[in-house]
Amino acid sequence: MSKSALATELDVTAGTLRHGMPYLAMGAGRPLVFLRWFTPDHANPRGWMRQSEIKMLAPLARNFRVYAVSRAPGMAEGTTMADIATEHADALRAEFGAPVDVIGASSGGSIALQLAADHPADVRRLIIASSGYRLDPLAKESQIRYGEAAFAGRRALHHMASTTISSPLLARVAAAAMWLIDPLARPKNPADTLAFLRAEDAFDLSDRLDAITAPTLVIGGERDAGYSPENFHHTANGIPDARLLIYPRTSHVGVLHHPRFAPDVTEFLR
Repeated sequence: MSKSALATELDVTAGTLRHGMPYLAMGAGRPLVFLRWFTPDHANPRGWMRQSEIKMLAPLARNFRVYAVSRAPGMAEGTTMADIATEHADALRAEFGAPVDVIGASSGGSIALQLAADHPADVRRLIIASSGYRLDPLAKESQIRYGEAAFAGRRALHHMASTTISSPLLARVAAAAMWLIDPLARPKNPADTLAFLRAEDAFDLSDRLDAITAPTLVIGGERDAGYSPENFHHTANGIPDARLLIYPRTSHVGVLHHPRFAPDVTEFLR
């Protein structure tokens, strides 16, 4: 089946939650909110990125009504992760009127953890994928360098290579390619992008993980360049009764494409 046919079969719809949070929705069943990873723009993906997201979420959409949600655009300077979580809680409450299952992937995992800690009544079950209780040092440095370079109008995308590819050699090759394509992938509102990255830079739930009461599943990749296995273990150990899965030989991005990801999430939610 082609990607376009897949989108048609799933009847993918676009919309916005309260505060202008854009989403794509697909499938049928109980709502499952997927908080997206970091993207340069707080918008629904387009083109091949849209089709890739649909293909990735299609296995979950067989059992759930999946909402892939981005942050609200126009984030103000000085916004904190707690502010972002409060905005998400308000939007989810307005849309669904009851606690919902939440998956947070990468930067979306930071939001999901803060959401579950600060607004436990709005999260039914929680899945954290390729994310943890705080950014590891390499991810912090790479993201801030990216955000500040983009804000200054310089090429920036290459700064993200080391957090997505674990092999130093391949990361250097990827960085060169990303430097070349940077003009095609620059954020439309760099101030918006930098505001979010600064919020995530300060994000740290070291002392608040035990405030999360939702049943939680943490899934990480053994070869995640942005988050260490120690980070995944610390996150799962700090949340009461949380479960941890680490996929062998799997990268940061590879977790969500792993053949076990959708079955493991579905089994946990059921």
